[in-house]
Amino acid sequence: MATVAGCLILCIWLAGIPLLTGAIPAFFLEHRKCSLSFMWVSGYMISWALFQLEAVPLVLLQISQSFAVLVKIFGLSSLALAAGGAFLLIRSRKSGARMSLVRGEESGSRANRIYWGIFLALAALQLVLAVAMNYGDGDDAYYVAVSTLTESSNTMYRLMPYSMGATGMDLRHGLAPFPVWIAFLARISGLPTVSVAHVVLPLFLISTTYVIFYRIGGLLFAKKREKLPLFLSFTALLTIFGNYSLYTVENFMLARSRQGKAALGSIVIPMVFLLFLMILDRTEKRQRIPRMLWLLLGATVTASCLCTTLGTVLMCVLLGVTGLCSALTYRKLGLAVKTALCCVPALAYAVLYFMV
Repeated sequence: MATVAGCLILCIWLAGIPLLTGAIPAFFLEHRKCSLSFMWVSGYMISWALFQLEAVPLVLLQISQSFAVLVKIFGLSSLALAAGGAFLLIRSRKSGARMSLVRGEESGSRANRIYWGIFLALAALQLVLAVAMNYGDGDDAYYVAVSTLTESSNTMYRLMPYSMGATGMDLRHGLAPFPVWIAFLARISGLPTVSVAHVVLPLFLISTTYVIFYRIGGLLFAKKREKLPLFLSFTALLTIFGNYSLYTVENFMLARSRQGKAALGSIVIPMVFLLFLMILDRTEKRQRIPRMLWLLLGATVTASCLCTTLGTVLMCVLLGVTGLCSALTYRKLGLAVKTALCCVPALAYAVLYFMV
């Protein structure tokens, strides 16, 4: 019974909370239509960014029972954001906004429905195999052990995961506390940390990856929506047969989704591409770019810092190149300036790494 209750709690925190949190940017960006897919992915970025902003100071301060304090702070702030999103969602529904997971025009012909069925079958196969054929990776000896020690000791990065002995602050990993987020999920659900990392997280994080690619495909094939399921099916096939090395993005996505590096490559970086596509689409159509898009991009950059310290460098390079090319292409210096401002969180954590 406790296991069932724990699974329900995880469903709330890994699905319900992100959806309601994502209703905040969706309210300002989508107006008359509330897409559950956009709410889902943007909610994850905001939630991860919030966790990064709250966890790192506690890691650096090393106060007594720091993890227990983090659980309370992050839990209450997440619930507050979700409550705000729920309020905006109710408000938008009263004003006549539509809510949907997909846009509706994609499932028209019989062939189109078959293509969607193929993609869903491929995605379901990956979810089943990611859980049924999961195996311990070498990095689990550190990352999953950190999650377990954090949840059991109420301290963060003060114990060696290999020997459980006391150690100095592990700044390299402490600035990217993705394992602590897993420990948080284990604490609130009451389930073992290993079960959360190996069984539950792959189901939600792999699904989040495909939701992002669904949104990307919707922009790339805006005028040929019938091509969208083919795009997603081809993406799924590349993922299934991309396990030719231990270091491919596909391997990280399917076999190591519990690790921060996998979240960076499979979720955060595609989310940056999605946001840039939305920004440049509005730029090309000479539409005003809402501030919320830039704020969401900044939250995504902050979320990359949660995944791995390498995310600070990768985000600065990615945003720098994309922002410069966009500014030159559309002859809008403001694109480069605003993109540079979105890099501030990554630069701040990079400076903090070298200073501390």
